[in-house]
Amino acid sequence: MQNSQCMEIYEKYLREEKRASQNTLSSYLRDIRQLSAYLDAHTDAELTSASPEELAEYIAWLRSNGKSVATVSRVIASLKNMYSFLCIRQIISENPASGLMSEKAEHKLPQILTSKEVELLLEQPECVDAKGYRDKAMLELLYATGIRVTELIDLNIGDVNLTAGIIRCHSRNKERFIPMYPAAIKALNDYLTLVRPHMIAVPDEQALFVNVGGERMSRQGFWKIIKYYQKKAKIEKDITPHTLRHSFAAHLLENGADIHAIQEMLGHADISSTQVYSQLVKKQLKDVYNKAHPRA
Repeated sequence: MQNSQCMEIYEKYLREEKRASQNTLSSYLRDIRQLSAYLDAHTDAELTSASPEELAEYIAWLRSNGKSVATVSRVIASLKNMYSFLCIRQIISENPASGLMSEKAEHKLPQILTSKEVELLLEQPECVDAKGYRDKAMLELLYATGIRVTELIDLNIGDVNLTAGIIRCHSRNKERFIPMYPAAIKALNDYLTLVRPHMIAVPDEQALFVNVGGERMSRQGFWKIIKYYQKKAKIEKDITPHTLRHSFAAHLLENGADIHAIQEMLGHADISSTQVYSQLVKKQLKDVYNKAHPRA
């Protein structure tokens, strides 16, 4: 089977059967395309005929080219997933990726902003034009709810209930309802009433947040917004959309919120994903102690 045909069948499986998110789909397919390019350049093998030794050599090649432990681990997961699929479909008889082993990545706690840094960032958008109102609403909503950037840009008008002060968030065929604080509700209301009607390209546009062309905001577009306001606020930490999600969770935990409630708001399937914020808060307390205690 040719590589292009193999990837086409695998992509259809990811889309239609696994219902993988766009991010997962893009990541898996990118990893497989890169393997295909490597096999074309360095071997005579196709994806379906690659041997365990050739896959192991590919992983070693990635490491020798400076790929991080996290990147190599992701590639290995992608390969194992595809080859397991090919085995199940009986396209190949054995999984050549089964013996690939990931290195243990250094466990790094997520970086968060202090409360003062969050306030500084949220103060940056100036509500003097459409872009300012929109950006203010997006940043406030992200910190108010802790949703992922993909979830933020996927929000539709019907997902917002300003009267109740909640949004409905869809993720992985599940939905959850998350409350908003008053400043976020006001910023969102101002955007919806004063700005959005003049920004949308067509009257029946469902996207909550739109770009200057009147169409749904993209991940890349919002990334640029975050970076712009980080620079404007002169915050030295490397802020990403996920930084506000991490900060949301850590600040709630610091102020006594129940970890299971935080888990539900974040949409974590496993409590262990949420417990990392407990470690983060403990580390911060230890750092404060070591800096402030006279005998530390």
